[in-house]
Amino acid sequence: MTPRAKTRSDPAKAVDRQLARYRAMRDFTVTAEPRGGGPRRASKGAESLPFVIQKHAARQLHYDFRLGWHGVLKSWAVAKGPSYFPGDKRLAVEVEDHPMEYGGFEGNIPKGQYGGGTVMVWDFGDWQPLGDADRQLEKGDLKFILNGTKLKGKWVLVRMRRNLDRSGKPNWLLIKERDEYVQPEDVPAVTDFAPDSALTERTMEQIAESNDHVWDSKHGLREPKSGHQVRSETRTARIAAQKRAALERLLRSAPKEDFPGFIAPQLAEEARSAPSSHSWVHELKLDGYRIQVHVRTSSQGGGKVAKARLFTRKGLDWTERMPGLARAAVELGVESAILDGEIVVLDASGRSSFSDLQAAFQNGKHADMVYFAFDLLHLNGRNLRGLTLLKRKEILEKLLSQAEPSPVLRFCEHIQARGDVVFAKASELGAEGIVSKLILAPYTSGRGNTWLKKKATIKQEFVIGGFIPMVKTGRGIGALLLGYYDGGKLLYAGRCGTGFSHEVERMLRVRLDALVQKAPPFAELPRDVRQAAIWVKPELVAQVAFTGWTNDNLIRQSSFKSLREDKPAAEVVREFAMAGNASSSQADPRASSVGKQVNPKVGPKQNIVLGLTNPRKILDEESGMTKQELAEYYLAVAERMLPHVSDRPLSVLRCPDGIGKQAFFQKHVSAGLPNGVHTVSIANKKTGKHEEFLTLNSGEGLVGMAQMGVLEIHPWGSKNDAVDMPDRIIFDLDPDEAISWNTLADAAQELRLRLKQLKLASYVKSTGGKGLHVVAPIEPEYAWPVIKQLSHRVALKMEKDNPSLYTANMLKAVRRNRIYLDYLRNDREATAIAPFSTRARPGVPVAVTLDWKELQASVRPVFHVSDFSGWRQRLRRDPWRGMLESRQRLTREMLVSMGVKSDGR
Repeated sequence: MTPRAKTRSDPAKAVDRQLARYRAMRDFTVTAEPRGGGPRRASKGAESLPFVIQKHAARQLHYDFRLGWHGVLKSWAVAKGPSYFPGDKRLAVEVEDHPMEYGGFEGNIPKGQYGGGTVMVWDFGDWQPLGDADRQLEKGDLKFILNGTKLKGKWVLVRMRRNLDRSGKPNWLLIKERDEYVQPEDVPAVTDFAPDSALTERTMEQIAESNDHVWDSKHGLREPKSGHQVRSETRTARIAAQKRAALERLLRSAPKEDFPGFIAPQLAEEARSAPSSHSWVHELKLDGYRIQVHVRTSSQGGGKVAKARLFTRKGLDWTERMPGLARAAVELGVESAILDGEIVVLDASGRSSFSDLQAAFQNGKHADMVYFAFDLLHLNGRNLRGLTLLKRKEILEKLLSQAEPSPVLRFCEHIQARGDVVFAKASELGAEGIVSKLILAPYTSGRGNTWLKKKATIKQEFVIGGFIPMVKTGRGIGALLLGYYDGGKLLYAGRCGTGFSHEVERMLRVRLDALVQKAPPFAELPRDVRQAAIWVKPELVAQVAFTGWTNDNLIRQSSFKSLREDKPAAEVVREFAMAGNASSSQADPRASSVGKQVNPKVGPKQNIVLGLTNPRKILDEESGMTKQELAEYYLAVAERMLPHVSDRPLSVLRCPDGIGKQAFFQKHVSAGLPNGVHTVSIANKKTGKHEEFLTLNSGEGLVGMAQMGVLEIHPWGSKNDAVDMPDRIIFDLDPDEAISWNTLADAAQELRLRLKQLKLASYVKSTGGKGLHVVAPIEPEYAWPVIKQLSHRVALKMEKDNPSLYTANMLKAVRRNRIYLDYLRNDREATAIAPFSTRARPGVPVAVTLDWKELQASVRPVFHVSDFSGWRQRLRRDPWRGMLESRQRLTREMLVSMGVKSDGR
């Protein structure tokens, strides 16, 4: 018998050999951990392979990453846990193989036992090797796909060379492979965002306190439908209580408030393309009525009674029209709540149909209606509107999951992936389109840029201002005459003669005959329309689908969809698609994807012709940003950016082949500069020889930067006409990875206070990375050595007062677990990233001016070019306006108080 045949005939012994080290470390008369080696089917090959990640609070908190293979769980201890950011190469120490039964263990290991502490099933699911797993494990490069509750997509484990732990086991790196699931570095880590058990939704504290064990040492791990089960006869009741407790914990961060009543809903802007960044989530666009659900519980007759009211987007009470939804809302069992969502009727293919919804209302078929809740604005006396979208949706999902499942009230799922991919799939399924929402944004009433809608077909509401009767009978409707309001005038938008059934046509004619008037309500009309039309009062609103607009501003190939009873005619305006940058097969490739709405000062009035070579060249693979889109972005932000870069020497980072390829800094002039990019002659401080530096002063110059493949613009802290006299003091707060956002924000506020004590107002901006810049404008009256001394003194004072948090030393070894106060930006030829400049990093983050109040947010403000349509509204106000108007001066008294010699004035 060959050794291979013997192995096949006795798999249990092979498993026992693999588990020998695991068993040697444990006393199974004390610990509830599984012994392993029972008669379980080995996991291998193309069958469903389990994986589990257990959060383990032993001597140090870590995450045990386990892959089912050959009848055991191959295991690695990952100190910081997995990360969706490919740049995070997480150390994974290989440990002993564990029995398959261990995958269901959630409980406590007694102290004194190996690995004593609390164990949580943080994630579980299936995994699939990409290739020959045995060969890859031997080679030290295991690639695989995870399909868990929290971790999905492609991953790789890479063995490090000659790097063993104390037991002789090798160290590996767990790395996220690039796919649709990757996330940028500044998105909250999945271990922070979803810290609780994937099995029971308990926290580590609850598991430690409960002292129950998943593993039954006599009977082994029992397999429920989910593949995992906590051994408890009161499991259902306990988990329900745990869900309520988890919900209460989530609510603690929200401020208390009285019941606010009706809240004006947040509305989505039209977008030409869906955002491609993972800072957005996407929901299927529903074709129904927007409904706000209110639930309030009051005391009546010695008990408590809950009542629900249902409001349209304009605040009309429609409770009596949807009794089933009202009952489902009451059954949530809350003290008070306000849900935001859409009421729809689903057709046979699962798509929402507005015409079917209207028929259900008319025929009283309430059972056909389904309410998809996508937001939660208030719950149990807490105001949730200031929380991030993801936090609100997390609370909403937990609220709905703890109630009895309802066919009427459902959670609206979302997808976090590239918007163009989601939109393409939605279009393929025949959906209405998608709504993209910025994950870190609060809920804001009114139409804003943090919610964007991208329609698969163009749909819009129009006012009916008249109609043309049927030629033969004179009774039916040949075409509706449509319009929209602009500046108080009703402008004619064209006619619509298809899309209504005979029943709908008769209903429309009755409604329109009651509104007939002599004069046309439109401001202007084509001559041929006037002759046969019957005019009506502009009161009815029609939803119409069409393919686009003509050059004469008339709709093409229109089709009637429905009447909108919930929208006043006076609010109907023409909808324009906002800029985005995700590619879409629906988009016009000639259309500007970022810069259509540029300010006249830097846009069309300058008659800027982009004149780019290779405009479709992709400069960032992750977001798909092209050279043209970079130029359009620079034009769009020019009014805010130019005051900080104009007429200053510049150093720029050029990436002619795109991010991730060869890049180089340039400050001196080379031949063939684009239009708008100029030079300034500056004497070399050491040699006295004049050198030509790059400079610009116009939107055309910013476009020239894009033509050069410039992805970072770094200006001097002084102007061309006074290069030795700085007009600003710059502090770069550069945190170690261990420093949290809140700690960094507090540090910036402390620096602001210290400058204020020197009678210097200061301003803050994000850097497009992990740091912050604090900038104080000054009159250009002192030379660089004085400003450098002053900034150094401020940094040293902060370091002295809190040496465990701050350092003014640039050495990496000293900066560990500290914030480096980089004062070296305050020197001749030193530079700092410009406000609104892009950064040459995957996803193309942007440095953005901030209001000091924004540092109070619980998460770091993050901006990308791909998200520009979501934060473009920031350009309307300028938190740095005071900086541009500042005339603050350094005084000798101020400098003396800081021990600065001012001879260099």
